[in-house]
Amino acid sequence: MDINNLKSLLLDIKEGKVDVDTALEDLKTLPFEDLGYAKVDHHRSIRNGYPEVIYCEGKTDEHIIGIVEKMYEKKSNILGTRAKKETYEKLKKIYPNCEYEELGRIIKIQNKPIENIGKGTIVVVTGGTSDIPVADEAYHTAKFLGNDVERLYDVGVAGIHRLLNNRDILMKARVIIAVAGMEGALPSVVGGLVDVPVIAVPTSVGYGANFNGLSALLTMLNSCASGISVVNIDNGFGAGYLSSMINKL
Repeated sequence: MDINNLKSLLLDIKEGKVDVDTALEDLKTLPFEDLGYAKVDHHRSIRNGYPEVIYCEGKTDEHIIGIVEKMYEKKSNILGTRAKKETYEKLKKIYPNCEYEELGRIIKIQNKPIENIGKGTIVVVTGGTSDIPVADEAYHTAKFLGNDVERLYDVGVAGIHRLLNNRDILMKARVIIAVAGMEGALPSVVGGLVDVPVIAVPTSVGYGANFNGLSALLTMLNSCASGISVVNIDNGFGAGYLSSMINKL
């Protein structure tokens, strides 16, 4: 139940359209519903502005389906990250409106219109094509949370003219997500060109001495460009979520 549904329920009680006992049935699972293996946080959209997001990696399909079922009953829009295609195929049989973004491994179930809450455009930039799965996780997260989002892929520092030729896209952004592996230099370059927040996402893309993304993470944390924040390695979801929070301010 989100803030709009709660307001609607209270108005229905006030106007006599819903009796108190029926309202109590709707409210009794707030703030969370205990399934034994999970405590589904139906109250989160009222506190934080967005419903709970399901991190699917490490969960069984049965547990994911059980969580989705309870969120679906509340008519929540449902976002699942790091989801396997096999999980999506099982959900699709139960919920025909379920969609899957294969590169970003995102499951989406839209039960009500997504309100565009963003004040501007979020631009997702990658250093290389190998960074796209993480970038797509960020892109679809920010999009699902109600933002205009654009993608600018494969414009890394190895061919910096590709980035400079797209400065017009960067300049119209309100928030930029810069996704890169290897040495992770892209956010520093982008941060030196724009006057908006840059969210840096290190990826685990690279050869042995990149230490599964640690080299990119350390580069981004030590950037001399101002206005850069850094999320964890391969955390496209975290970047998409944070960009949405900034964009709605």
